[in-house]
Amino acid sequence: MNLDISIEDARWQMLEALARPAILAVLDHCGVEHGICEISILGCDDSRIAKLNAEFREKPVPTNVLSWPSAELSAEEPGHEPYPPEADFSGEIALGDIAISYDTCAREASEAGKEMDDHVTHLIVHGVLHLLGYDHIRDPDATLMEGVEVEILGKMGKDNPYNT
Repeated sequence: MNLDISIEDARWQMLEALARPAILAVLDHCGVEHGICEISILGCDDSRIAKLNAEFREKPVPTNVLSWPSAELSAEEPGHEPYPPEADFSGEIALGDIAISYDTCAREASEAGKEMDDHVTHLIVHGVLHLLGYDHIRDPDATLMEGVEVEILGKMGKDNPYNT
């Protein structure tokens, strides 16, 4: 897997150590050959992610994670599995880009009483699933995506992030 990580916020020292196993777990679960995949991740702060959120989603506020899939893989029917990604002419699968904010992740983890590493792992899994066509806009899609997240995280030894 070609993983390009850009660190804009020095607090993201652990990002690569958390990102690689989370991404591999998602790709393995979804049956995607990870050796030919390409993903970029930006580790940033709330200021930067708010600018990105404003530019791409017209929401000028910080968020935890943003994803930009390289291809539209979402299923047409609500609650159905997305289409599998396909390699391009070079034989690679460019999945897309993810940005993740340290400030929001740390705040959410603290408020929920979760370990930062566990919360970040969940958000990376969540972001990669978006790159693979999963979404949570329609209720059946949200149910599917959350179930897949819980299953992947469970295989990684992580608790269900949706249990309160």
